[in-house]
Amino acid sequence: MLAWSKSIGRCTVSFISVLLTQLALFLVPLFFSASPILIQLTLSALVLVVVLGFGGWCKRLLGFNASAPAFVFCSIFFIWGVYIAIVRQAISPVMDVVLNVEMIMLIIGLFRIMLKDPGFVVCESFSLDELNENSVLGVQIHNESSLLQMRARYCKSCQTYVQGFDHHCPAFGNCIGQKNYVLFMVLLVGFITAEISYILCSSQFASKFRVLEENRVESGSILVMARSTLLFCVLQVLWQGPFLIWHVYCICFNIRTEEWVNWKKYPEFQLNASSLSGENYQGTSFKNPHNKGILQNVKEFLTLK
Repeated sequence: MLAWSKSIGRCTVSFISVLLTQLALFLVPLFFSASPILIQLTLSALVLVVVLGFGGWCKRLLGFNASAPAFVFCSIFFIWGVYIAIVRQAISPVMDVVLNVEMIMLIIGLFRIMLKDPGFVVCESFSLDELNENSVLGVQIHNESSLLQMRARYCKSCQTYVQGFDHHCPAFGNCIGQKNYVLFMVLLVGFITAEISYILCSSQFASKFRVLEENRVESGSILVMARSTLLFCVLQVLWQGPFLIWHVYCICFNIRTEEWVNWKKYPEFQLNASSLSGENYQGTSFKNPHNKGILQNVKEFLTLK
């Protein structure tokens, strides 16, 4: 009961955070509707930073703790609700079906990646005191299976090893590892696709109902809501796009984010510089022993088990 009450409380805080975030973004097109889109995007980004900072301050001062997955779910339902209540009336039936299907698939994908095992490794031969972020599984590299087992990395958030660990994703409330990496990429592409679809739909709505904004106050408020959610989706695409490109790069060269950032922790990624130069200089440089060529790396990614 205590766990359920804490979960409900965190979800409630997330719901309130989404409402406050969207309300703050609503103020940008309301007071700066005549400004260029770049100015509105910049102001919206600043508003999001302020809201996030305020949320962190409330967490430290009042002990309020939101749930990142619940925040994602509430944001999706909020955008979807705005679409159904406002934007949908100006969209063609085909596009309406496409966007609704995208939203449903996003929700299903979120549930799957939250519940799916990313590849947790059970190390029965180690005690819990021996497991820490600096330790590496004691496996000798003699074949591909032992090399794959060597890529089990330690997650601080889950406090366990994850096979093929890339990073811990707070938005999904789960690690991204070998068993859910493909699903993660599909879901990331799905988010970007759905957001672009909503941007196109809300832009079409704004262009069709621009005349009503001059005649009726309530129509102006409706358009402002459509524009504020459009700005929110544009900002999401602006950071998710480079994030997707980064992971495509990682797939092409068979490297994980954790391995790229902390490669000095893992001996298989270290190359002794003195052995190459023949000089007394002692240093290490990066090498990727898992890179088998782009085509083979992509094939290995698509056949992850």
